[in-house]
Amino acid sequence: MILPVSYEIKINSSKEKLWDLISSPGHLNLFHPFCKKNKAINWNKNGKKDILIYLNGLKYIREFYKWDENYGYGLLIGKENGEKSKVEWKILSRNNKVFLNIKVFPYIFHNKNKLVYLFYYYFFIKPMLKKYLSSVLRGINWHLKNKKPVPKNKFGKHSWFS
Repeated sequence: MILPVSYEIKINSSKEKLWDLISSPGHLNLFHPFCKKNKAINWNKNGKKDILIYLNGLKYIREFYKWDENYGYGLLIGKENGEKSKVEWKILSRNNKVFLNIKVFPYIFHNKNKLVYLFYYYFFIKPMLKKYLSSVLRGINWHLKNKKPVPKNKFGKHSWFS
């Protein structure tokens, strides 16, 4: 069993500007407050793959398995030879406003028994991932407004990634 964690925010920009930002190689360098470095390994129409190095030195590989131009994408993220979490980024339009939703299906603790997993999910995984996703999404709005890379830990430190 893997329960998702999602977060959504209104984006203060056009859908096109948002897509241009989140679909460019190395995009996390611009808006991710816990990103030390984001480098494309492969970024073309045959496939997309990059490396994300967090502020604390943790290295994750992101492999994109779905690419829906101007609407979002799906990816797997984790250590190179380790388990991976599934992540979906979706651009939404409602009432002439633009929203970005990120949904994570975290692999952590998924192999525990159901009761142990549910305990960890509700009291550990979900709150920590909500804080993380909120910071990433707020970083996008900050970058779009200020036109420069978001400062490290701009919205507070995170014990998993700072």
